[in-house]
Amino acid sequence: MAHGQVLDSDGKANVFAIEPQVYVDSTQQFGFNEYAEKLNGRLAMIGFVSALILEAVTGQGVLSWLFHLQG
Repeated sequence: MAHGQVLDSDGKANVFAIEPQVYVDSTQQFGFNEYAEKLNGRLAMIGFVSALILEAVTGQGVLSWLFHLQG
């Protein structure tokens, strides 16, 4: 039997192309989902730790540091 052929119930070769299996990803990509919540939480933790490090290094809080840059 050649590659791409399927035998039917009568033993005759079906020489039509074999269709590939369709893969459907059912996970939600947008909106409120588990992945978005995890990403949001991780980014919030990074921002909070960055603010603590900034305050420890400069001796000033985030707001005073931001207002100092504008003036």
